[in-house]
Amino acid sequence: MDIVLEQLILFVISLFANGLSALAGGGAGLLQLPALLFLGLAFGTALATHKIASVALGVGATFRHIKEKGIDLRFSAFILIAGLPGVILGALVILAVPDAIARLVLGVFTAGLGIYSWRSPALGMVSSHKHRTLLGWVIGGAGLFFIGFLNGSITSGTGLFVTIWLVAWFGFDYQRAVTYTLILVGLFWNGFGAVTLALQTEVKWEWIPALLVGALLGGYFGANLSIAKGNKLVKRCFEFVTIVVGLSLIVDGVV
Repeated sequence: MDIVLEQLILFVISLFANGLSALAGGGAGLLQLPALLFLGLAFGTALATHKIASVALGVGATFRHIKEKGIDLRFSAFILIAGLPGVILGALVILAVPDAIARLVLGVFTAGLGIYSWRSPALGMVSSHKHRTLLGWVIGGAGLFFIGFLNGSITSGTGLFVTIWLVAWFGFDYQRAVTYTLILVGLFWNGFGAVTLALQTEVKWEWIPALLVGALLGGYFGANLSIAKGNKLVKRCFEFVTIVVGLSLIVDGVV
């Protein structure tokens, strides 16, 4: 394949996948990771390459969301402290274990999240403070650690888990939950996962520039659209992406 055409294809895939992810609060791996596999990369190399490129999604979204302010630094630190150990642990073990069964289970759960949100019209439409007791923080942190483990290992769609966890457990509205997911998962969780994977396996470095630019622009414009259109569009996009990601993972696990 001509190198210019190859870079253009990678850019378009990254732009679309990360733009949709920035709008829905996760799911960039739905298109980007399978595309890298289709283009001939081994699973470990594709996963590491995707994870490095996906950090730019967090950068692009951060540039847009940071203008809105309203980010609670203490809650942000809680998400990082609870989730990052899981991310690192997941990235350390993924290359040593088969993932078909995990993908199947994850797919059923992911699709279930979308259906649950769709069947709950009021979910995430307004913000409220929930589970801010000691027990609530402990359970919330355990949930984030588990999602972090999934993020470090099975990369497709796990940002969506953080979004729905912040909505369902802590009472965030969808728009605010997506803000935290894109900044903290996109930038920090994916960053730590990328470094851990890059130290263990090969990375397709010549593909990184096109993927980075696509993710950066997709993250910025997707975040801009989510801010402009509000909770209703974000909720609908979340439901669409979770169901599609879930079905994709189920097919992956079965086939």
